[in-house]
Amino acid sequence: MTSTAPLSAAATSRGKNVPTAREKQIKQRYTARLRRGDLLETIVYFSVAIVLALFLADGGATYFLSLKDVTTGIGIVTGLVGSDLMLIMLILAARIPVIDRTFGHDKALVVHRKLGKPVLYLILAHMFLLMIGYGIAQGLNPIAEAIDMIVNQQDMSIAFIATGLLIAVVVTSLVIVRRRLSYEFWYIVHLLSYGAILLALPHQFTQGMMFAEGTWARWYWMALYVGALASITIFRVIIPVASSLRHDLRVSSVDIEAPGVVSVTMTGRDINALRAQGGQFFTWRFWAPNMWWDAHPYSLSAHPDGRSLRITVRDLGKGSARLLSLKPGTRVSFEGPYGIFTDASRTTKVAVFVGAGIGITPIRAILESSDLDPLEATVILRGSDAQDVYLWQETYDLCVEKSASLRVLVGHRPKGVNTWLSAEAYSKGESLLTLAPQIKNSDLYICGPTPWTDLVVRDAKRLGLQDHQIHAERFDF
Repeated sequence: MTSTAPLSAAATSRGKNVPTAREKQIKQRYTARLRRGDLLETIVYFSVAIVLALFLADGGATYFLSLKDVTTGIGIVTGLVGSDLMLIMLILAARIPVIDRTFGHDKALVVHRKLGKPVLYLILAHMFLLMIGYGIAQGLNPIAEAIDMIVNQQDMSIAFIATGLLIAVVVTSLVIVRRRLSYEFWYIVHLLSYGAILLALPHQFTQGMMFAEGTWARWYWMALYVGALASITIFRVIIPVASSLRHDLRVSSVDIEAPGVVSVTMTGRDINALRAQGGQFFTWRFWAPNMWWDAHPYSLSAHPDGRSLRITVRDLGKGSARLLSLKPGTRVSFEGPYGIFTDASRTTKVAVFVGAGIGITPIRAILESSDLDPLEATVILRGSDAQDVYLWQETYDLCVEKSASLRVLVGHRPKGVNTWLSAEAYSKGESLLTLAPQIKNSDLYICGPTPWTDLVVRDAKRLGLQDHQIHAERFDF
């Protein structure tokens, strides 16, 4: 099924070469984001360079003057770089506002996840190379050296435990394993990464002379550890707790939108102060029986109007299923708002929104929050059947109000074809370009299952859209 909302003919024409004040503002916002991004990336590379420079300045170069010490030297370097990157991973997951506003929380976590394997490999290399290097120096084989470390050096035995915890965290984060685990179990295991860092800390300052009292390296690493752990404490604990107490959110209504799909509306104090935008998400904790002990990220499904916040959730796991039993008055604590999947991230004056299944809900919220002029938006909704096109009537009404084009594609995908389109749309030769003729000069917002989203992104790039034009919200972090 394909449906189109009526369009207004009220759009006015302007000179193509004369940018409006709104277009200038869009460009300024995008330029500022690029500059922040360049600065943050430079800081990451600079931190690794500082680690290596301090190692060499404090006598590390002497490890490479003789063959018997080279193994130990490489082992120390892999440990230093691995530890530095592990702390960067921690900072990326801390939800620091400047990082979130620049890259978006989902992209920050993509980098966080990609660093996981290299960090593990570096730490393992550090461990095995030092076992070999120290063993050579003491005339022991690597296994005997490892046993000696564990038995006779308490800090080293703790460091071995930290390595085991790190292995558990990385293994459970592998896609093939992650898909078999519940979000709740994965989240609990992931908290072990903080334990791994704390347990690894003592041996770094007590073993060898690299971090001896009074050295620049000691002060730098102390500042790095304090900064990373303070970021987690401030932005993941103190600010969320303070914000939750200040705004005192409570469930005001629970509405069933479709089988297994529920909207939860919350009200509280001074909600405007949150400065939330349509398309952003919060991590929510509902203080109800069997729900208070875990938290889940859900996007806003309506524009935050200063009086209430609303989420719409599909029953995909234990946490989301329990939302059906929420009672009005239930207390809600939260972290957020997070994400740059918003109208403020737009780099052109025209937008195309593509949503599938429950991914339609943040699309609907962005559309409501946007300042798009008539005829500047196209909305494409996708569902396996009509019931999967959630919040259909609300989205239709918004498209009429904003004079936006609305296309609805319902039905399963064609067999044997790698496409995001329905079989009917594919058979008719539909594509991003036919559904949204202005796509090449638009910003494209996509939200849905990750494999489906990847197919939409693929088609967009084939049409020539640049990375800055494509905004994809992924729910798999």
